[in-house]
Amino acid sequence: MTSRNSPDEIQGDARTTVIIAGRVHVPAEDVDTFVAEARATSYPLAAANPGNVMISFCVEDAVTGSVTVLEQWASQEALDRHVATSEITALLTKWGPRIRNEVRRFDAGEKDPRA
Repeated sequence: MTSRNSPDEIQGDARTTVIIAGRVHVPAEDVDTFVAEARATSYPLAAANPGNVMISFCVEDAVTGSVTVLEQWASQEALDRHVATSEITALLTKWGPRIRNEVRRFDAGEKDPRA
C-alpha cells in the first residue's frame, strides 16, 4: 500500500473524498502478474497526483484470483486525472477483458472531528 497525502493537507477541515473499494477477480494463474503490473503502474502515478490520499492492491486469495482494491482520492477530478493517464488506460485495456470487476466508487464527506 502506498499513502501520499492526508485529507487534511489536501482539503482542509471540510473534506469530500472519493473512495474506490472492492475486489477484482483475475484468472488464478495471472493474479501475481496482474497485481505486480497494477502496482508498478498505479502507485507511482498516484504518488505524483496531489489528489491521491492512498492506493492499494493486494492479493486476497491467490487460489481464486481475488484482489482487493482500495483507493482514496481528494476529489473526482483527481481520480479522473489518474484514470485519464495513458498508462492507466493501457492497464485497463490490457486487463479489462480478463477480469471480473466488483470495485465500486463511493463519495464520503466528513467534517474534521477536531472541530
